[in-house]
Amino acid sequence: MLSTLTPEQTRHCDAVRAAVHRALAVGGGWLAFEDYLRIVLYAPGLGYYSAGSVKFGADGDFVTAPELSVLFARCLARQCAEVLQAVDGDTLLELGAGSGRMAADVLATLAALGQLPEHYYILEVSAELRERQRATLATLPAPLAGRVAWLDTLPRRPIAGVVLANEVADALPFRRFAIHSGALWERGIAASAEGALIEADRAASSALVQELERLVPHLAPHLAPQWPVDYVSEFCPLQGPWIAALGDALARGAILVTDYGLGRREYYDPRRDRGTMRCHFRHRAHEDALRYPGLQDITAWVDFTRLAESALDARLEVSGYCTQAAFLLGTGIEAELAAAAGAQARARLASEARQLLLPGEMGEHFKALALTRGLQAPLQGFRHQDLRHAL
Repeated sequence: MLSTLTPEQTRHCDAVRAAVHRALAVGGGWLAFEDYLRIVLYAPGLGYYSAGSVKFGADGDFVTAPELSVLFARCLARQCAEVLQAVDGDTLLELGAGSGRMAADVLATLAALGQLPEHYYILEVSAELRERQRATLATLPAPLAGRVAWLDTLPRRPIAGVVLANEVADALPFRRFAIHSGALWERGIAASAEGALIEADRAASSALVQELERLVPHLAPHLAPQWPVDYVSEFCPLQGPWIAALGDALARGAILVTDYGLGRREYYDPRRDRGTMRCHFRHRAHEDALRYPGLQDITAWVDFTRLAESALDARLEVSGYCTQAAFLLGTGIEAELAAAAGAQARARLASEARQLLLPGEMGEHFKALALTRGLQAPLQGFRHQDLRHAL
């Protein structure tokens, strides 16, 4: 049972719906799902990521791995230290730093490892989250907190070091498509006769058909009967330009992407006929993207094959791909558990580790991908498992 809204939240949803209706009027009564997401997630002052609601933690809508346990950031920091040392790097760049908890824990761990970067940049689009990050990082010792700076855009001068993208790719606006009535359709947003926002399909453009034929040959309209009668999924064309931009920002080092997702063959398996889109509101997941516009997170799983293809186009190396569980084991989560002081601390960390590692929790649904430039040494996070063949 999803929560009821406060009067203030209701007014916010109404304002976001009004913005969508204005876009529908400009667009002739139909709005691509990708453009709907640009409004409800990113419109200044209205979108989920740009307005002021609490998103992370117990009072928010979901919990990310760095919020769940310090173990995630400590292991990630070990991988960062290895890369920084290998490329003589001086910079970490974190994309979408949430509450700032991961940045604080990564910096503290790198200090303990004797591998502090000169700069720790945070690229954050949300003003509210920037303030939360500043408050969190202000608790660090001055020699650590003083290394942090916030950016509005990617660095113009390519960095030597590591780019961290934890649960960022899944938040990029995506497009949806459907197969029914023996044809291929694009799913978007329209308004009912009563003025309510509804999902609406229109015949796929030739460009969309070509895109899907490139991704999965079986999705050509004349082959649709081989698929379920009612098949819905999504794809994210923005992932390519996003990786290209990150590649331009990296002189040497690694881009570490951690997110929930699959390789393309698994992603578009006919049995996954509802797609992967999920909405998150107050720690409840559902599939109604129209329910709480501007107040709920809307994401889709990541097509890691698209990320890998985009990396090659950007002249990056795909140096590792594995489950989150394998990555954390490779970067020393067992050593972190063993080093915990006291039985109570060990028990707490062991419980957190199970959520990070177990297949039914985050261990296999989440993946780690390493994209590198000018880095020849193997990465410890990928020493236990190599799933690049599944891309």
